[in-house]
Amino acid sequence: MTTWWGHDRRVASVHLLINLGCVLLVLGSANADLVVEVSRRPGAGETVLGGDTAVIPGGKGANTAVAAARLGASVSLLGALGDDGYGSLLRSSLHDSGVDTTLVATSSRPTGIAYITVTPDGENSIVVSPGANSAVTPSDVDAVDWSQVRVLVCSLEVPLETVAHGVRAAAEAGVRPVLNLSPVAQLPEETLAALDPLIVNEHEAAQLAPSFDKLLDLGPKSVVVTLGARGAAVVTPSGVTEVPAPSVEVVDTTGAGDAFAGALSARLAAGDDLTAAAAYAAKVAALSVTKAGAQPSYPSASEVAG
Repeated sequence: MTTWWGHDRRVASVHLLINLGCVLLVLGSANADLVVEVSRRPGAGETVLGGDTAVIPGGKGANTAVAAARLGASVSLLGALGDDGYGSLLRSSLHDSGVDTTLVATSSRPTGIAYITVTPDGENSIVVSPGANSAVTPSDVDAVDWSQVRVLVCSLEVPLETVAHGVRAAAEAGVRPVLNLSPVAQLPEETLAALDPLIVNEHEAAQLAPSFDKLLDLGPKSVVVTLGARGAAVVTPSGVTEVPAPSVEVVDTTGAGDAFAGALSARLAAGDDLTAAAAYAAKVAALSVTKAGAQPSYPSASEVAG
């Protein structure tokens, strides 16, 4: 396959093993989010006027990394950006948030862009143009020295073959693999079997299995189902445990799932059990929807504690 999954010429690339000195490695996308507030979403063939466009650093991988770093985790991102203004914006945001970008390559393709509309109730619709994210390859994963990594967390706005390679490499190195199944894709059995946990939202869970406990039949060691305002459900062979989220006033849900994935992975890397990590992540995700945007909305550890 080409385009989405194709390889790309690099302006700069990494060939030697790199010791990241981190406990959490994020494999995923970095996008510029172009956000427009609208009174309602347009129908087919319809034009709806919106507010001014806000350009905000985003992408599921970068969001996850920033969310974890804001909470005090030692985090590195493995991804790719274009040699353009959006790429500079994202590198600055990652650096300012404390995310190591040693493994963020510069691609000849443009930086990925997410086109986001937000309605007054805080809900969003998103179209993603992957751009440079499509250039993240298995060979980039091979540049990682896993000796200092405790948890790998992935999402699927980069090529599936690269994610599968990353999960396999992590598992072989004794690193705990976590995957946020967004956007939804068909995963290899080997990849599913290594995940601990697989993260899905309740809509994705309904597509995959008739009940939460049946999600384990897909092969992962554990599953966490995000339930929006209701918190999350932790699914293990011992059963299903729901953890609540605090009640908040919703402003913008953009990036809430990434905040959850980043917080969950950060706490797993710190040694929490899965239920405790999910409870903490549910609080982080809830706080994130009280502000506009993705990365700018993510709370610090002190804000979560307060």
